[in-house]
Amino acid sequence: MKSTTVRRTTLSIAVVAALAGVAACGSSDSGKGGDKAAGGNPIHVNPIAALRSAEQSTQNADSAKVRATMSVGTAMSMDATGAFAWGHGLQGDLTITYTGGKMADAMRKAGSTSVEARYLSDAYYAKMSDKFAQQTGGKHWLRYGYDDMAKLGGGSGAYLKDQMQNTTPNQSVKMLLASGDVKKAGEETVSGQHTTHYAGTVNVADLADRTNHNLTASQLADLKKQLTKAGITTEHVDLWISDQNLLVKKVEKADMANGPMVSTAYYSDYGVKVTAAAPPTADTVDFADMMKSAGAASGGTGTMS
Repeated sequence: MKSTTVRRTTLSIAVVAALAGVAACGSSDSGKGGDKAAGGNPIHVNPIAALRSAEQSTQNADSAKVRATMSVGTAMSMDATGAFAWGHGLQGDLTITYTGGKMADAMRKAGSTSVEARYLSDAYYAKMSDKFAQQTGGKHWLRYGYDDMAKLGGGSGAYLKDQMQNTTPNQSVKMLLASGDVKKAGEETVSGQHTTHYAGTVNVADLADRTNHNLTASQLADLKKQLTKAGITTEHVDLWISDQNLLVKKVEKADMANGPMVSTAYYSDYGVKVTAAAPPTADTVDFADMMKSAGAASGGTGTMS
């Protein structure tokens, strides 16, 4: 890989993907948060029961359309629209447009601020511009294998792999339940639907420790170090649940070293048909191979350290 811009852009996309995984950290143990607040005092059962119903209903819906925004200080801001299915592993398509920050600048230099993102059970694909393809042998699609992310990204890479393979909209519901900090914040109309608003605060590192049993002790330790370096300690989560016990809106906020992170997502059309397939091999370049080439060219390892 000869272009420094191309290398930096591919790394940036991977970093953004990792960041999204951390921001949406999910729990695989929603039922273990208990009906007590973090200090051990009992809280009202109704919010817990309501969120457990929402978790199950959202999980069983199997698919949904999503529109989302995300910003991290001056580093990046983005919009995304598309659809996901999660009944048999994560799959789906999103159109992601970087609207501001350093990430948008890097994408602009690479030829386009928009990316078609495709998610399969073993990898994430990003379709880049014609200008970008000129530097990758004419290939437009970048493949990020989850196994490769785990190897290259240390503890956060292993965590990202777990999240990308298991993420569903109800992960944020599970996360709030597992935190033990749940309260009803009111009732509102969202996207034309009557919803109940729930809110709470999550200790990100503690939750990752308690709920991600697929990570080894060393991977968890590495993840905590990287979370600390990124400045992520706690995350405030707001959820809006419909009368059909489905997640309609999610907002996650956290303070980070690069500035405040705000992630907002709206879900609709539960049960929509979703199909996603790997792009043509002839039009795809593998991120891990690019990093190896970059490392060989620079005399380094090509890792994301």
